[in-house]
Amino acid sequence: MDINSTFAAKNYAATRNATSPAENSGASDAFVKVASDFAETLQNSEQTAMNAMTSGADPHALVQALAQTELAIETAVTVRNKVVEAYQEILRMPV
Repeated sequence: MDINSTFAAKNYAATRNATSPAENSGASDAFVKVASDFAETLQNSEQTAMNAMTSGADPHALVQALAQTELAIETAVTVRNKVVEAYQEILRMPV
C-alpha cells in the first residue's frame, strides 16, 4: 500500500502544474479590454447626449451614439445569456 500511495503522490505532484491556472492568461486580459471598451462606449454616449441637450450639438451624432450604445448593451446581454445558459447546462450534467 505504501508504494501505491507514494506513486500516486508523485503523479499528482507532476500533473498539478499542468492543471493550475496561468498567472497572466490572455483570456482575462481580453475580458478586461472588452469591459473597458463597453464602459467607454457608455461614457461617450452619455457625454454626447448631455452635449446635445445643453449646447445643441449635432443631433446626428446623438443618434449615432445611441445606436452604438444600444448595440453594446445588446451584445453584453447576449453574452450574459450565453454564460447563464452554459452554467445551467453544466448544472444539469449527471455527476
